[in-house]
Amino acid sequence: MKFTTAFKAVAAAGAMALMMSTAASAVTLQLHNGGDPGTLDPHKASGDWENRVIGDYIEGLLTENAKAEAIPGQAESWEISEDGTVYTFKLRDGIQWSDGEPVTAEDFVFAFQRLFNPATAADYAYLQFPIKNSEAINSGEITDLNELGVKAIDDKTLEITLEAPTPFFLDALTHYTAYPVPKHLVDEVGDEWTKVENIIGNGPYLIKEWLPGSYVRSEKNPDYYDAANVQIDEVYYHVLEDQAAALNRYRAGEFDILTDFPADQYQWLQDNLPGEAHVVPFLGVYYYVMNQEEGQPLADVRIREALSTTIVRDVIGPDILGTGELPAYGWVPPGTNNYVAEADAYMPEWAATPYEERVEHAKELMTEAGYGPDKPLTLQLRYNTNDNHQRIAVAIAAMWEPLGVKVELFNAETAVHYDALRAGDFQVGRAGWLLDYSDPSNTLDLLKTGTNQAGTMNWGNNYGRYSNEEFDSLLTQASTELDLDARAQLLAQAEKIAMDEFAAIPIYWYVSKDVVSPKISGFEENAKNIFRTRWLSKSE
Repeated sequence: MKFTTAFKAVAAAGAMALMMSTAASAVTLQLHNGGDPGTLDPHKASGDWENRVIGDYIEGLLTENAKAEAIPGQAESWEISEDGTVYTFKLRDGIQWSDGEPVTAEDFVFAFQRLFNPATAADYAYLQFPIKNSEAINSGEITDLNELGVKAIDDKTLEITLEAPTPFFLDALTHYTAYPVPKHLVDEVGDEWTKVENIIGNGPYLIKEWLPGSYVRSEKNPDYYDAANVQIDEVYYHVLEDQAAALNRYRAGEFDILTDFPADQYQWLQDNLPGEAHVVPFLGVYYYVMNQEEGQPLADVRIREALSTTIVRDVIGPDILGTGELPAYGWVPPGTNNYVAEADAYMPEWAATPYEERVEHAKELMTEAGYGPDKPLTLQLRYNTNDNHQRIAVAIAAMWEPLGVKVELFNAETAVHYDALRAGDFQVGRAGWLLDYSDPSNTLDLLKTGTNQAGTMNWGNNYGRYSNEEFDSLLTQASTELDLDARAQLLAQAEKIAMDEFAAIPIYWYVSKDVVSPKISGFEENAKNIFRTRWLSKSE
């Protein structure tokens, strides 16, 4: 049968109209995701900008509800032994990878073994060190991966044995380090399994496009066990570190959610877009790390003390940022579970000393360390590109001027910045930590001495290379202490040691800063600032 040109035109127009109608009916979330994901591999990831994507396409034994509380995920139920050390998980019926292969207990065994395998070099492996033999395997002390305390009893039953009872373990299992990976695919293509042409998932969304520097795009997974209740059909996770530009795009209707905004625009947002800006205290610390490797100026505790004590933290939240962040003098955020009472929280004596006296004492310390007006100390201060980080860096550089410290500011994209911190290629660097689970060990572990792996020190997220044997010993004791009050005291002692030695410079306790369109429903403020797309809906 032959078609006339006119009929062809009509048919083409009809097809285009159908495509447009279908596209119009799909609900798309335009999410400002900030940094450029360096990876979509849960064992290689390190930032919340990666977590937002990974947590949508892979799901662990447990997952988060809309308030970021732990709920059943791939596991429908679990039992805990009387002594609190053995967890037995039953997987849901019918769960599968997006290529149709079933998700099995063996996928979780394989994933945990891969996480702790030194060859994987997973920076966040330590988050799951409560698991029996995990730390010894990760350090290379144990080479048989089968000695890990994770066993598949059968395809639907997984048993995890811990070194000791761990009050936060179920919460820790919501973290991406505890996600399964598809054994059959990794066996076939290795680390290339997360390339777009290979990648599969078991979560509510599936990765369809990844254009580095621009966006990741995912689509709803029709085979997800709760797909019937997933309202968003498609998600764009946009890369944009320029917060002012992101806010402009939000105002133009191009973004539905901002995951950060310029702090100096907070009042404008309250006045002009009431109810759309969400500023909420959450568990995290904004801090500077100081390179303490041998031969570095900041290996001298006197210089670290001088720098830390002359930062006027009280002005940063209300004046420099304008969003009310509270000053941080310790390392464990207020409100963290399983810790000492707020009244007993760490507070250094020098914090009550008048600022002028602190500056004079800091000058004396600098002189003792061999620096002064005739021999100024020049330091490079690195931060990842961000308007708020720049404001803080400029202010702190000015606070250090009276000490004879000359500061060179250097900014880079997020991935480049953190690569430099991990490599030790910095003097002072901006960092931040959002608690993966509400327990003091989650921040204190950041200051543990690195592990020697095949003759090379792996410092993980201890960017400043701080090392103190007594501090490490206290964390080790706490990891096996069954009495929660006694454990809290051990951890508090460790915090005091590290802060008294100025292991890092805590600056303020975080608040989350999101902007959410009135079109979006299901967004719940929470202390983790985690909002999975499966709980959101959008009206046009």
